[in-house]
Amino acid sequence: MGISADREAELLAQVPTGLLIDGQWRDAAGGRTFDVEDPATGKTLLSIADASAGDGALAMDAAAAAQAGWARTAPRERGEILRRAFELVTERAEDFALLMTLEMGKPLAEARGEVTYGAEFLRWFSEEAVRISGRYSTAPDGKSRLLVNRKPVGPCLLITPWNFPLAMATRKIAPAVAAGCTMVLKPAKLTPLTSQLFAAVMMEAGLPAGVLNVVSTTAAGDVTGPILKDSRLRKVSFTGSTPVGQSLIRDAAENVLRTSMELGGNAPFIVFEDADLDKAVDGAMAAKLRNMGEACTAANRFIVQDTVADEFAEKFAARVGAMTTGRGTEEDTKIGPLIDGKSRDKVHALVSEALDGGAVALVGGEPEDGPGYFYRPTVLKNVPADARILKEEIFGPVAPIVTFSGEDEAVALANNTEYGLVSYVFTRDLNRGLRIGEKLETGMLGLNAGVVSNAAAPFGGVKQSGLGREGGAEGIDEYLYTQYIGIADPYAG
Repeated sequence: MGISADREAELLAQVPTGLLIDGQWRDAAGGRTFDVEDPATGKTLLSIADASAGDGALAMDAAAAAQAGWARTAPRERGEILRRAFELVTERAEDFALLMTLEMGKPLAEARGEVTYGAEFLRWFSEEAVRISGRYSTAPDGKSRLLVNRKPVGPCLLITPWNFPLAMATRKIAPAVAAGCTMVLKPAKLTPLTSQLFAAVMMEAGLPAGVLNVVSTTAAGDVTGPILKDSRLRKVSFTGSTPVGQSLIRDAAENVLRTSMELGGNAPFIVFEDADLDKAVDGAMAAKLRNMGEACTAANRFIVQDTVADEFAEKFAARVGAMTTGRGTEEDTKIGPLIDGKSRDKVHALVSEALDGGAVALVGGEPEDGPGYFYRPTVLKNVPADARILKEEIFGPVAPIVTFSGEDEAVALANNTEYGLVSYVFTRDLNRGLRIGEKLETGMLGLNAGVVSNAAAPFGGVKQSGLGREGGAEGIDEYLYTQYIGIADPYAG
């Protein structure tokens, strides 16, 4: 038994369909709209306002006008707004979970987990808002005093992806609010509804007009391009693909903007022969199949020691093969649809090329029949070393397995990528785990753990996986700049 159609309709009726500009929901210029569809059925959920460049400019005007007053707002007040937002999101957890399931496809159980995770950024940064600190000291020569202050960078452009509609919004909005920055949020066109509802909750929590502006659009470049060129903008934060991130960095260079980039991944999942294989399989299920594999942190390459590779593959395939696919609103669904037909076709092309090159599908290996964009959960072994599936981010429920014989080979295979977001290592030997961790080129490491995301931890990568960190004590630093004031010697007379 799943969610009723009446319940879905009731929730969708609560979602704002306009653009949020200066505290008001308004139509897009010319009344333009676009449809948001359910990837499990292909049917339209809602039609919402489709922002133009002019709408983006109005949103930027509102953010710029609100910046000075918002920066002067007491840190405690900013923190209390975030705390109220945390409580409101938590109270409406079922609404947010269902809305994410409808527009993105993930099973309700996973969507509920995202609500908990996403809300935690609101709570975490509500506590960080009052901990922004500076320092006062005597200069080494004793002739002056040094005052160091940290101030909000100013208006920010926040661009979020479609795969975690709530958590990616809270992970950017919460530290910006805590630091005293105003924002223009551009959600992904495939999953904008959660951001629309969350923005309404932020206003209900007491966020002043103009601090958060939301411009959903199908013409991302037309809307964000002029904003990036606006001299009043001070920062851009983006989560998405590396090619788009590279383009945004080039655009940001013109005005020397602060940038935070959380880009692509190609996470290695290394299993040593001394690992607890049952725990490794548990970790693999979480690292690979969370969000249908549509996550930058998803394990992309399973690098397993040759002495245990067959046993690991057999156990892993048995677990993966038991996963049921279906619409996320159904209680027995474990794997939802991919986000759209283009994504499903890309996944199948990667799998087909690997199979043509000699890989063997232990389970899965093809799309599901019927409406929606479903792909059968897949485990591949004997994957050729030059297969494209080992080099590109899969973003689907597909696990390719390769083998190694020694530590150095495992590290070489893991580091053989331009990405460096997260890695996973399973071993009973703590010294080995720490040793391998020091050798891996990665921003994050899951040691005997298949999930690393935590609001209290700094999330981010190295190499072409991005710049900056989100979450943790480091997360608010991305929205602050340091000001030094030199003070004359008070004893000078």
